[in-house]
Amino acid sequence: MNIAVCVKQIPDPATPGELDAESKTLKREGKLILDESDSYGVEMALQLADAAGGGEVTLVSMAPNNEVSGLRTALAMGAAKAILVSDEALVGSDSLSTAKVLAKAIERVGGIDLVLTATESTDGYSGTIPGQVAELLGWPSLTFAKHVEIADGKAKIQRQTEAGYDVVEASLPAVVSVTAGVVEPRYPSFKGIMAAKNKPVDEVKVADLGLTADQVGWAGARQKITNIEAAPAREAGEKVEDDGTAHERVVEFLEQLKVI
Repeated sequence: MNIAVCVKQIPDPATPGELDAESKTLKREGKLILDESDSYGVEMALQLADAAGGGEVTLVSMAPNNEVSGLRTALAMGAAKAILVSDEALVGSDSLSTAKVLAKAIERVGGIDLVLTATESTDGYSGTIPGQVAELLGWPSLTFAKHVEIADGKAKIQRQTEAGYDVVEASLPAVVSVTAGVVEPRYPSFKGIMAAKNKPVDEVKVADLGLTADQVGWAGARQKITNIEAAPAREAGEKVEDDGTAHERVVEFLEQLKVI
């Protein structure tokens, strides 16, 4: 079974993020790391490939400045290879443009039976890309999987809901988005880290995927960021001394918030 995993390389969350005043987008300069939410997809892919008796796990990513640090982490976990799309034309790409790039990259890999993604990235939170990639590929989309099984040419998942989970099934090839906790991601071993340095990363441009510059980046975006500003400082709260009537102030406050 050949599985592709869409992974995002993001600025380290331990460092406060910065917005570029000119482009009004998140600065993505320097070293990027593997989005933690995507590590679950990588681990799930590795386990499914092993359970199927073999196959390859290929990483698919889009990042600036030919950055591969996050990809090397996922390769060290056990993925066989990666394809990285890095191009100045991608600056400003919205979710749909990103999905177009990822779908074309998956097609470039070829022979993929299953695509795994996170439900959403931790620096974007749009949550729309898995469904968009599936639509562009013309494949079924199974979302919010808390458990995944592959058998008899079908993918069966437990789709997490507020009330529990639904059992959903679709034929392969398919796109499946997994939730955090679907599996426990492994830590890369020293041997895996060393091996990852020599694993192939196919670095391509937008044109290599058959896309034009007006389909991606700011030119292809269907949204525009008009302004950014710092969040207002948190104001001091109100302290109420309970003289026996504090509950009245609490009720009044909740009524002001239209909670009650």
